Amino acid sequence: MSEDDGVRIDIDGLVSSMERMVPHDVLMPPNCSIFKIPIILSRHNENAFIPDAFSIGPFHHGNQKLKATEKIKARYMHDLISRSRSRDTILRTLISSIAEVEKEAREYYAEPINYSPEKLVEILVIDGCFLIELFCKRTYRDLRKEDDPIFSRPCMFHFLYHDLILLENQVPWMVLERLFNQTNDSSDWNMPRPLATLATTFMRTIYLTYRIDPKSDQCINMRGIKHFVDLSYKLSTLPSTDPQPDQCIIIECIKHLVDQFRKLAALSSTPFRKLANSSSGEEKKKSLRDWELLPSATSLVEAGIKFKRATSGSLLDIKFKDGVLEIPPLVVNDLTETIIRNLISYEQCCPNCGFKFASYVVLLDSLINTVKDINILCDHEIIDNCLNPEDAAQLFNKLYHDTFVAFDYVDLSREVNRFCQRRLPRWRAVLMGKYFNTPWAGFSTLAAIILLIMTFLQTLYAMKK
Repeated sequence: MSEDDGVRIDIDGLVSSMERMVPHDVLMPPNCSIFKIPIILSRHNENAFIPDAFSIGPFHHGNQKLKATEKIKARYMHDLISRSRSRDTILRTLISSIAEVEKEAREYYAEPINYSPEKLVEILVIDGCFLIELFCKRTYRDLRKEDDPIFSRPCMFHFLYHDLILLENQVPWMVLERLFNQTNDSSDWNMPRPLATLATTFMRTIYLTYRIDPKSDQCINMRGIKHFVDLSYKLSTLPSTDPQPDQCIIIECIKHLVDQFRKLAALSSTPFRKLANSSSGEEKKKSLRDWELLPSATSLVEAGIKFKRATSGSLLDIKFKDGVLEIPPLVVNDLTETIIRNLISYEQCCPNCGFKFASYVVLLDSLINTVKDINILCDHEIIDNCLNPEDAAQLFNKLYHDTFVAFDYVDLSREVNRFCQRRLPRWRAVLMGKYFNTPWAGFSTLAAIILLIMTFLQTLYAMKK
């Protein structure tokens, strides 16, 4: 006890109380990769993080607004297990298999799961079987029935495309793999493709670029995917031709579908590799601290820089050489904001994930300030815009707000800005833009130059005479 001016303080009791306040479970488990979106990120657009119709995993399970689709998920689970050779015992086998890894699966979630082990196993089995059957029916049409609750109703796909890319709406990839291996034993129907290939085929419809080869099984060597968002992230930089061994996705480390998206985007591409190979750590820190943005697309055209649609399979593989800025094509539609926000949130939450997608959005934001900038990129087939041009221009101006970004395009930005400071390309661009922008304008300008030269020669001849 301490007594001062008549105030009595129970020091021993206070010490005991404060010691009890110290949490002992704040460290993130090594497999942790499914996160609740921080309020500072979700407040910009809450609808980009909340499922519309389907809850996948425990975070949104039990939401009354999503209860209607629980019957659809159970129906799909029944369709999947009904093709098994051991259909009478397969459900027991699936439950036992997931029960073995229930504790490990729980560690994939960054927030505490307030469900008993039995309830969590139930959620993972039903949702996992639903996803597997969804991917199978997408690839193999013969599995679909006329009264299928999803494939007979187009609106369901819009809900699914939105809900499956949400970081909070995931199940661990290792759960999907266990369920897939246990159910892929039908004598009537065996899935010849691995699960990640089936998921990639489904993802082609919602993806940010059209450059996904559904037959690129050799590129999906499947060790390292964590979840659907990671799969989406990886697909962003998966080369479309001649993949190298180190550019494959390795299946043993996949954590969930988001992770598979992410890792495809995170595969090495030119600007990132160039920065990573800096001669010293101090050099790298300096380049990240002193990075500069690009001028807008309109300003770059005025400076004499040309835009070119890149052929790289990597969405993030942006290159600049000899006055030409090559950018892979990007599809901009009503799902683009949801996809990018969840990919950026994954980068912000996941340890040692990097800032590749946030850097990509920062670069696009610097290029796009007005509708004219959007039109320039659309004219060069770099952006395939399905939105109103004004909405598309505003989209990129807010996507990375309240995020920490270590810019990965430092060298590229520096080269572009250095080129813009040169006068000759700018003069040539102004000349071509104002006086040779059409054949008739070019002809008129050429005629005026010839007339000016002839007038000068005539005057000179008259002076000499």
